[in-house]
Amino acid sequence: MQHTVGVAASADIVCDLLADVTGWPRMFGPTVHAEQVSEDATQERIRLWALANGEVRSWTSRRHIDRRARRITFRQELSQPPVAAMGGEWRIAPEPGGTCSVTLLHDFAAIDDDPDGLDWIERAVDRNSAAELAALKATAEAHEQSPDLFLTFEDGVTVNGPLEAVHAFIARCDLWPERLPHVTRLRLTEAGPGVQLMSMDTKAPDGSVHTTESVRIVLETGRIVYKQTRVPPIMTAHTGEWVLRATPEGVRAISRHTVVVNPVTVPEVLGASATLADARDAVRTALGTNSLATLRLAKAHTEGGSSD
Repeated sequence: MQHTVGVAASADIVCDLLADVTGWPRMFGPTVHAEQVSEDATQERIRLWALANGEVRSWTSRRHIDRRARRITFRQELSQPPVAAMGGEWRIAPEPGGTCSVTLLHDFAAIDDDPDGLDWIERAVDRNSAAELAALKATAEAHEQSPDLFLTFEDGVTVNGPLEAVHAFIARCDLWPERLPHVTRLRLTEAGPGVQLMSMDTKAPDGSVHTTESVRIVLETGRIVYKQTRVPPIMTAHTGEWVLRATPEGVRAISRHTVVVNPVTVPEVLGASATLADARDAVRTALGTNSLATLRLAKAHTEGGSSD
């Protein structure tokens, strides 16, 4: 199966975006989380969590990145049913005027060559490939024209208590409406071991209520990553993670955010005279305020000795 798109950005920018798998969640709509497992001189192993036909799937792949040829080949090492095997290649071809074309190739097989399984895979690959190429195009062109659309920041507190208790407070988000004043509603669905689907209403200081939807992955005790699949109008993407580390001073609890600002909606959300800098400040303030409130309440809950 083959999909192609033209991109008004250089081939090098596109190659860099594809090579950095950790940035895929903020670029590709279906990708929830991605991380490098290992690498050597010729290839790397990566693990991805992504939405496929509305379901969260995870797999491990091997990739070979040839920057000179601008090609990235990949092969799933550990697939999930109904996929028996899958691989493919990204091809980036420079075009006149500093632009490029990108072709995404896939080959795959279903378990026992099951026709229903093959149909499921074809639909998932077709939908995700079209979405990924459109997102790659938008991201590469935004990087070329306005790199200030992207921001990453974090906030943290130190907790005098067990790391496991802080983790439990963050992981049990179904209890947040009882524990966090800014959360007015939260619906949690456990979609598999360590996979949480979350719909949440958050109240802003001005009294307005915003609904967001997220997929959260509990990777281990002390690390929870997430991606918002329904974001506020001022953003086009929002990913984050909760990281807990034991230190001599106590447990360092950190909330980290990566956001892509939507420049089209800035005047509508913040006013006709609002700038991109205003939007960055507004996003930083809103997310940072809620994150710090959550971390401080987790600290108070843990240091107060609550065990629920």
